[in-house]
Amino acid sequence: VQLQASGGALVQAGGCLSLSCAASGRAFSSYAMGWFRQAPGKEREFVAAITGSGASTFYADSVKGRFPISRDNAKNTEYLQMNSLKPEDTGVYYCAGDPLDRVFLSRTPEGYAYWGQGTLVTVSS
Repeated sequence: VQLQASGGALVQAGGCLSLSCAASGRAFSSYAMGWFRQAPGKEREFVAAITGSGASTFYADSVKGRFPISRDNAKNTEYLQMNSLKPEDTGVYYCAGDPLDRVFLSRTPEGYAYWGQGTLVTVSS
């Protein structure tokens, strides 16, 4: 499975951005998918995750209510809609896939076997 993240850009605080992650391979609908981000000098942190069916979603407190995660299994794509962006949202955003759809590991990088290359989001103040 290969994941390709896209959509990162430079945006002003308060603005919006939409990230996409396209997956190759089969059985995308059985994968839990997540988004993580890494700011310069910081560790990679959990942003959001969604189960294979799309029935359940999980969010970091810092983005809850601002960054809805979704997926279109017919298109093998997951999305992260980023609203009300803040400078502290700046970082490289990575999409990740867990072929075992393990909800209890959805917030940790160790729960994901596949990673995209990352897309840079810069929020200016």
